Amino acid sequence: MKKVKTVYDHIRDNNIKTTLLVILFPLIFVALVFLFTWIVLPPQDAANTAINVAIPTIVVCLVWMLISWAFGDSMMLSMAGANQINDHDPNYRYIYKSVENVALAAGLPTPRVYIINDSGLNAFATGRTPRDATIALTRGIVEKLDCLELEGVIAHEMAHIGNRDIRLDMLLITGIGVTVFIADAILRGITYSHSSRDEKNNTVVVMLMVWLAFTVFNFVITPILRMAISRKREFAADATGAYITRNPRALANALRKISENPRVEKLQKQSAMAAVCIANPSGARAFLGEIMATHPPVKERIRRLESM
Repeated sequence: MKKVKTVYDHIRDNNIKTTLLVILFPLIFVALVFLFTWIVLPPQDAANTAINVAIPTIVVCLVWMLISWAFGDSMMLSMAGANQINDHDPNYRYIYKSVENVALAAGLPTPRVYIINDSGLNAFATGRTPRDATIALTRGIVEKLDCLELEGVIAHEMAHIGNRDIRLDMLLITGIGVTVFIADAILRGITYSHSSRDEKNNTVVVMLMVWLAFTVFNFVITPILRMAISRKREFAADATGAYITRNPRALANALRKISENPRVEKLQKQSAMAAVCIANPSGARAFLGEIMATHPPVKERIRRLESM
């Protein structure tokens, strides 16, 4: 008899797969730089070039991550046009209490709660740690979901907080931004190189190979890996949310309603925000189909929830 997967099995499997995907990022980057420079350099020189490129790139990524760590959550809330509420607000007191109850069930501190004035159905979580986390809900999702469905959505976002997904998203978004910037700097360096003719030709060829490695990494490898990680984390958050509320069907019903209108006007052009929302806020299908989608298919998410 085939074993039925439990919530714990889904969470464990997704955590393992995500860890493996994250490890692939630096390994693939170094391998690409080595392979492209190997075309024009001996193997030992190509290996040295790969190391010399990788170390400063990682250092710059770490520095930029510290800046994002300090201001990233405020920037995300500002982009969404979100406004904070509390338990003293008569219009939203029950929402705050719902967040408080779900946080208690999850064993986490109560996050700050923000409302986005948009009729679309969507939500996201942000923050550096569970102690300073925030959950943002659209006006549409608050008005159109019943209490149990809304608790399911809140539990999904609490799962992202508890699973430290916000930290992972910050790492990926920051790292991608830095590598794109460095690639642009390398291209400018090639354009304005002032070495002697022979030295210039050799240097330009090596720099061109390094730039090609960055380009392939930024626009081919990274989007695929990042979307794969995002989909795994969504499955994990669904499973964890179901565990918190003990009501996977409520979240499944919420996802059905959300899929009908997940658009959020202020986030439609913020592609970096798509992966942190419970559904793609642009409401559009990815150009390359499922492999590039920020979220797994809703039908598959619902099927997994209902199997629990």
